[in-house]
Amino acid sequence: MDWTPLRSIIDENQKFMISSHVRPDADALGSELGMAAILEAFGKEVTIVNASAPPANLQFMKPEDRILKLSEDIQRDALPEVDVHVIVDTSAWQQLGAMADVIQKAGTRRVVIDHHVSSDDMGANEFKNVMSAATGELVFEAAEYLGVTFDAATASGLYAAIATDTGWFRFPSTSSNTMRIAAALMDLGAVPHVLYNSLYEQRTLARVRLAGRILGRVEADCDGRLAWIYADGKDFAATGAIPADTESLVNECLMVAGSEAAFIAVKLPSGQTKFSLRCRPPHDVAALAAGFGGGGHKLASGATLSESLPDALGKVKDAFVGMLTAVPVAHGD
Repeated sequence: MDWTPLRSIIDENQKFMISSHVRPDADALGSELGMAAILEAFGKEVTIVNASAPPANLQFMKPEDRILKLSEDIQRDALPEVDVHVIVDTSAWQQLGAMADVIQKAGTRRVVIDHHVSSDDMGANEFKNVMSAATGELVFEAAEYLGVTFDAATASGLYAAIATDTGWFRFPSTSSNTMRIAAALMDLGAVPHVLYNSLYEQRTLARVRLAGRILGRVEADCDGRLAWIYADGKDFAATGAIPADTESLVNECLMVAGSEAAFIAVKLPSGQTKFSLRCRPPHDVAALAAGFGGGGHKLASGATLSESLPDALGKVKDAFVGMLTAVPVAHGD
């Protein structure tokens, strides 16, 4: 990655706004905090604004008054005028939610730092590497090039970003460079066992009950090559859980022996159905998601459909069956 243009952009501008995708995950939040630290190291003014708040299990990554939610923590007419909008962990307008309109209408210079395959033309200076395990990895590399050293809190956020997007370093995207960066972040103060506890061992009783309820009805198709589950309003009402509590449950389906692909369908309060899609090589759920207006990585993507839950389930399941039957035998892990 040639970071020279980023240095020029930083030198030539003073006011920056950083944003990421709706329902921000640890990679989005950690990357935002890392980019803010880089810019502030050069004396720049930085505001972080997203269209939605971090989920409950990631609130520990949100420093007080640091990451603002549009229309709640800050109103649109109170947003500061900036010279540059920095977009991290997405290259798709739709994933920015209400912030897409804000950025488009501002007409200011744009920078994108991302590792996802799916992409729109945002008219931005792109710093993108789809081979990177996480956007947090790219932010660390930018800091290295620019000579910026992170404090322990920022290092912890970037470690969480990389660890979560690699499935705690078990996904095929994990490289020796990923591990080198993780080690460097530990040297800066990130403590893996503390972060793991915060990320995965603070689940509510409602989430545990929801998991038991919906995993108990896992379905299999294509001779066991596809495993899937769903959650609807009745599940949330019965357990007291919320849609965000379904996060990562799709990965449980991919643990079924013989499974090559998996998905979870979640009925949202808006009436839409959100799908999280997973697969093993050589399959590609990013291409499948693109057919439904979504996107992401080859092995982990998502899409949101407006149809009823049964209709949406049928469409997505048929697409998975088509993908799997086109490749009779999967190769690799």
